Amino acid sequence: MYEELLKQIDANKLPQHVAIIMDGNGRWAEERRLPRTFGHRVGVASVKAVIKVCLELRIKYLTLYAFSTENWARPKNEIDALFKLLQEFLRKERKRLQKEEIKLNVIGRWRELPAKVVKSITSVVEETRNNSKLILNIALNYGGRQEIIDAINKGIENGEKDFSIETLQKYLYTSGIPEPDLLIRTSGECRISNFLLWQIAYTELYFTKVYWPEFREEEFLKALIAYQRRERRFGKI
Repeated sequence: MYEELLKQIDANKLPQHVAIIMDGNGRWAEERRLPRTFGHRVGVASVKAVIKVCLELRIKYLTLYAFSTENWARPKNEIDALFKLLQEFLRKERKRLQKEEIKLNVIGRWRELPAKVVKSITSVVEETRNNSKLILNIALNYGGRQEIIDAINKGIENGEKDFSIETLQKYLYTSGIPEPDLLIRTSGECRISNFLLWQIAYTELYFTKVYWPEFREEEFLKALIAYQRRERRFGKI
C-alpha cells in the first residue's frame, strides 16, 4: 500500500511546510476501553511515521500541535502523562534527531511549563540547533491568539509604532519559518482550534476521520496526494 501511494507522489508538487493538529488520541483509547493516556503513547508512533516520510520526501518543515494553552483544562493526570511522554520522547529520540540531522524547534509559551520539561527541551534544542535536514516545530503551551498578542507586545517593546504585515511577522513565534502549505487535522473534527491563526491565511486544509494513533505513513501520503491535486491561487484567478 505504501509503495503504491508513493508512486503517486509528484516530487515537484510537495509542500515545503506541513502542520498537523494531532487529534483523537483520547477517543481512540476510550473506544477500546483503554486509558486516554494510552492513546497518547500510541500516538508517538504516528509522530515517528510522519517524520520518516518527511525525511524520505525531503519536506523541510513539520509543525506539530502537541499542547495548547486550552489543554490546561484537562485532568491533571493526563497533563502529567503528556509531559512525561514528551520527556521520554526527547530522551529516546535525541540521538536519532542528530543522526537524521533534524532540528528541534519549540513554539509557544513553553518556558512556562514545569522546570523538568523546560530543561529537557532546552537541552535537545541546543544540541540540534545546527541541524537543517528537517525543522521539527513542536507547539507547546501554544495558542494562536496569544501568539499574535505576544508578537504585538514584543514589537512595542522594540520600539515599533506602525505595524505592517511584515513587521508583525518578525515577532511571531514562527519568525523565519515559511507559512504552512498544508494543514492536516485528524479525528474528523473540522476546526482550527486556535492553531497558527496568522500563518494559515492561504494554507490548504485537509481533514480526515482517522484518529491520530492510526495516522501512519499511508495516511500521510494520502494527505499529500490530496494536496497535490489542488490548485493554489492565493486570491488570483
